[in-house]
Amino acid sequence: MMRRIGQLGAVSALALAAGPLEAQDIHDCDWRASAAAIAEPWDSHTRSFANGAVRLALLDTIEPAAGSHYLLILSPPYDEIGGRMCKVVGFGDGLGYLMLDFADLQAAYDPARGLSFSLQGRLYDPASDFGNALVLHVTVNQATGAVEAWHELGGE
Repeated sequence: MMRRIGQLGAVSALALAAGPLEAQDIHDCDWRASAAAIAEPWDSHTRSFANGAVRLALLDTIEPAAGSHYLLILSPPYDEIGGRMCKVVGFGDGLGYLMLDFADLQAAYDPARGLSFSLQGRLYDPASDFGNALVLHVTVNQATGAVEAWHELGGE
């Protein structure tokens, strides 16, 4: 775990120095998207949108503790056998966030961009041994499959 927190520290330091908006890692679903990682209780940490076509869930992989929270996105377009696209949003370098406040999830729709989501969170900063506040923003275009994510430091 110490090695992973060290990696998170380097990434966090870069994020803090880089400015207010930071791109996030978006990957196809992998071990982090396991049903075992959906934060309990499920009914408080999953929500569906667009008549059930889009689902978001909070993932908690437990370790590394300073970066165990991720956002799961299931959405169109559908593949050839009817499955939805599956993406995991994390901070970077294979790490997640210290905390994401799923209860704070806000959603909106813009026909030009698609669905947009935002929620408060925290990013671990090992230099201060503190979690810096952030706002995570995600857009999902169901027609094209484009998923974009970025965060702003601050919030709360």
